[in-house]
Order: sequence, then C-alpha cells, then structure tokens
Amino acid sequence: MPEKNNSAQNPLAEVEHNKTDCFVAVTTTSSLQLPRSARLPINRCNLPASILGGLTFQRAPVALELDGVAQFHQGLFSLLDRLDDASERAQAFTLHMNAAFYLDQPEQAGYSPQTTNKRQKADYLRMMRGWGFDADGSEGAALKGWVESRFGLLPRHHAGPIRDFSGDAYRRYLEMRATALYGTNAVEAQFDLLYSYCQYELVKQQLDRTHLTLYRGVNSVDDYETLATLDNKNRVVLFNNLSSFTANRERADEFGDYLLTAQVPLAKIFCHTQLLPGMLQGEDEYTVIGGLYEVSIAAY
Repeated sequence: MPEKNNSAQNPLAEVEHNKTDCFVAVTTTSSLQLPRSARLPINRCNLPASILGGLTFQRAPVALELDGVAQFHQGLFSLLDRLDDASERAQAFTLHMNAAFYLDQPEQAGYSPQTTNKRQKADYLRMMRGWGFDADGSEGAALKGWVESRFGLLPRHHAGPIRDFSGDAYRRYLEMRATALYGTNAVEAQFDLLYSYCQYELVKQQLDRTHLTLYRGVNSVDDYETLATLDNKNRVVLFNNLSSFTANRERADEFGDYLLTAQVPLAKIFCHTQLLPGMLQGEDEYTVIGGLYEVSIAAY
C-alpha cells in the first residue's frame, strides 16, 4: 500500500525550498496564526492582516498594494519605467514627493509665518531619521501608527510592551502618534508613496528574488514573543509591527549578544537606507513590517 502523502492536506508540512534554503519544515507550525490581539479586522491593503502577518505569507509572499497609491501617483511610476539608472529614479521620486506634498513650498500647504505649530519640516525624511535615532520616540509612534492603519498590524512594543489596549502603554503610544502627526502635511500619505517606491525599486533591482536574508542583534531572545520553539536554533516569533534589521551580519552583533536571522519577504520591506543615497542615515539598515516570522537564533 503506498505511503500516504500528508503534504497535500498540510502544505506547511512540506519542506519549502528557495534560493536561501531558509525554512524548517515542521508540522507544528501549520496551526499557527497571527493572534487576534495583534491585528485589526480591516486595513488599507490588498490582503487582510491575518494573511499578510502569518507564516504562510513569509514563505510564499505576494505583492502588497496600498489602496489608491499607484493610481494617484501613476505619472511618477510611468516616468520611473522610462529611467534605467537608479540614481535618476531616486531623484525623480524626490522631486515628485516635493511637488505632490509642497515640501519645498509649505505656504502652498497652508503654513504661514503666524503659524504657532511650526511642523512644516516634519516630512517623511525627518520621520525616518527620527526612527533611526529612537524607534520608541514620536517619529517611531507615527510610523508604527501608519503600519497599524495601512496593514492592520497592531504595535506590540513602544517604550514598553503593549498587551492591554486599554492600558497606559497603548495610551502613551497613541498620544505620541497624535503629537507626531499633528500639523504635518499628510505625512502618512508620504509614507504610502515611500513604501510604494521602495517596493518598485526592490522588484526592479532584485529581479526574481522574493526574500532578503536580514539580521537583528538582540540582548535577550526571551524579550520576543515566541509562538513556537521548533528546536534549539529555530523559533516562530511575533515581531513588532515595525522593526529594524540589517543586511550586514557583522554589524548586527553591535546590538546584542544573540543574532536573529530571518528570511524577509521583499513585500514587507518598508524602506532601507540605500533607497535614497545621502538622504537616509545608517548603513545597510532595513525597516521591516512585522507579523509572524520563522527565525534562526545564534549566540555570538
């Protein structure tokens, strides 16, 4: 009698191979889902949070599209299609961003010398630099709030763990988010376009790749929400809805005693420091949208 093939009923039980040979095939992960407490029922994306935040998406990602961005900025992406040089595309993006949101002409967006709350410089670049300096600051709250709104993934940490959404930690996060967004010129819409441009460039430059191997140095592995321990070197963890990684393995050890290695779908990369040369600080840093990830753990 032929041996029964369970992979047809449980595709996660089958070893999944790609160029990086990164995934561990175990049947215990088949029932793992993104907890309800980590997601919203609605978002502004082509996939719900329950799917894009799960393990299946990490293993078999598809493109993520934010509502209306490609249509509203169709002229920019048509222009990018005609440019072969990455630096020219970056310049075209910057010029389009400045024109679309009046970043060089704040008075056109309603600012005046009499404005008491002078936030005209709180644009996407200032926010990304603030994130790089302190992910738990007001800029970090604005970015995590953008992920919450667009992808439906709730923050799990901001200057402390967030588990009770009626508690003090979540309230402080909401206050910081509101403060960061107040008086800005549609900065969340600027984030929409930055993400969409990043995705355009990743697809154009990475060709047929679907994942990048990225690293994160941590002091304590137990600080991360572990949903499954696969073996002594591999776990399924729930990352914050936005986290920083690096493509430089040696640099990751500057940030902790343990190294987390993840195969990150291109679709979950919000931004990286080489996207706009000279405009974003850092070295080989990638800002990654969260959810469930299978990661390997190594001690330095």
